[in-house]
Amino acid sequence: MTVKSLLLAGGAFLGGTSGALASGFQVYLPSQQSIGMGGVGVGLSMEQAAQFMNPGAMAMLRQNGVQVGASATFARSAFRSANGGEQRELQNTVVTPFNVYASFGPKEGKWRAGVSVYTPYGSQLKYADGWEGRFSLTEITLQSVYVQPTFSYAITDKLSIGAGLMILAYGSVNLQRDIALPSPYPEGHITLDGTTETAFGVNAGIFFKPSDKLSVGVSYRSKIDAKAKGGDVTVTGLPDPNTTITGALLAPRFVGNKFDATLPLPASVNIGLGIMPNDKLTIGLDVNWTQWSEYRALRFDFTKDGAPASVGDLTRTFSESKRNYEDALTFRLGGQYKVTDKLALRLGGAYDMTPVKDGYVTPETPDNDRIIGTAGIGYDITENLGVDASFMFQAILKRTQTEAQLLDNGTTDRVAGTYRTNISIPGIGVRYNF
Repeated sequence: MTVKSLLLAGGAFLGGTSGALASGFQVYLPSQQSIGMGGVGVGLSMEQAAQFMNPGAMAMLRQNGVQVGASATFARSAFRSANGGEQRELQNTVVTPFNVYASFGPKEGKWRAGVSVYTPYGSQLKYADGWEGRFSLTEITLQSVYVQPTFSYAITDKLSIGAGLMILAYGSVNLQRDIALPSPYPEGHITLDGTTETAFGVNAGIFFKPSDKLSVGVSYRSKIDAKAKGGDVTVTGLPDPNTTITGALLAPRFVGNKFDATLPLPASVNIGLGIMPNDKLTIGLDVNWTQWSEYRALRFDFTKDGAPASVGDLTRTFSESKRNYEDALTFRLGGQYKVTDKLALRLGGAYDMTPVKDGYVTPETPDNDRIIGTAGIGYDITENLGVDASFMFQAILKRTQTEAQLLDNGTTDRVAGTYRTNISIPGIGVRYNF
């Protein structure tokens, strides 16, 4: 009866679950305009969300402005055990990632300063009661908020650079699983609940527009280590140690009441190309390379009153779960067509490669390669005020994990079976230029 199976859920620590919107536990919803175009924008200078996609492009914006958007994620996930039995449906929940961008500077000047607030990690998932992997994970709730002050400078009328300070301002995680107990006792329950420390990273980029019909961008977002210290460990449903032999035997295994953990939020390199054949049509192509190979394992250290203490395993005061992720690529293609001066239509798609190798799939991230389709519309109500709507559909390809793979990799702290997930994401945004 080790806590190993609980800690596989740590792979979602400040990350996405089946409601996540990019491979691994990364969320990629820059703005409603970008979503409608398949998520492109690194090689374009169209909106305030350049602060996120490529800070170097912000100096090329011709207007100051504020932009606010939100999305709602509806995930439909199911699991069927490798041992057969009924298909288990998740108890689906709705999550609403948001973004806020604002920038200002002299309209004919060379610089722009801005600030953005966005939610790159966050989700909520609850498996159906009695599912086969309940001793690994039953429920997870995640929240995170980033703040990014940004500065961009146009070296020439064709070349600009920019950088922003990424601040993990707030993050929280709540992971739960059941504990198997000997007959006749019902199952117990364990919960990890914690918040992260403030952490910092850098988002920098270069933007080059050699002509009115072509632009190129490169950006880099650095790794951030998300650290939770002094999180709460709560165990319920164990037999009374004062009145039962089973309870007395179990009590020494569940002593720790606090945990510390660190999760690397990986760096990414992003390259984008913008093509503008005429005044009405804009096409973008992006490639994102995320350095998931930094994520080798997740370790939880347990304490009580500041001293190391066991949680589930008498022989250890920590638990470590293998990840061994691989670097992964995402390819994005999208476009916008201006039907009139006020109305713009958008369409796009993406292919998102998973960093999770066979035998390393966990219930909180039943990940696989993703096929993504998007659409959007923008309308300028006035010269300064506009609204944008977007829709994204993600099909995560069916992922089957076998008992043999788990044994070969030494990852028997997770469950064998087949996962299926589809995600629908409508969104709405408002922008005001001045």
